[in-house]
Amino acid sequence: MKVVAINGSARAGGNTRLLIDRVCAVLEKEGIETRVFELAGSWIHGCRACAKCSPGPEPLCGMDDDDLNGLLPDIYAADGLILGSPVYFADVTTEMKGVIERAGYINRNRGQNLLRRKVGAGVTAVRRAGALHALATLNNFFTINQMVVVGSSYWNVGFGRNPGEVADDQEGLRTMDTLGANMA
Repeated sequence: MKVVAINGSARAGGNTRLLIDRVCAVLEKEGIETRVFELAGSWIHGCRACAKCSPGPEPLCGMDDDDLNGLLPDIYAADGLILGSPVYFADVTTEMKGVIERAGYINRNRGQNLLRRKVGAGVTAVRRAGALHALATLNNFFTINQMVVVGSSYWNVGFGRNPGEVADDQEGLRTMDTLGANMA
């Protein structure tokens, strides 16, 4: 079994990554392989509705001018998917939104629902507010693609602003541990 996690933060190794790593540590203890992709430093734009997605067993986006097509084969091959994002103005980052828009469009319209029945979990890191809206954005991607959404003992949220501050959110860390166990 394999789970792919995508960190939608502009900061590599920041709070969102700490939360994702916490979930992945539990998965790995259960013998599940994990791989984390950082979107920091990459550029992924939103869908342009060009309808040039390539059909096939591993469909790709017709726009190959950014990093999305490099992620798609790993997403399709995984048994589970974690999408993590910090909360920017009460929603996910623009890079994560680009992944959601384009991967969702390709999967639903050209890809024969390759994500169907895979397990999905969203994770958000937040300073104060907007976490549930961002988490809903991630969960909507899972449900529209017929994925099984994994829950935890509380909302999949960690609180912290500066890099590393989520490590002080003990309830958030326990929530990530439970999320990993439930996902396994």
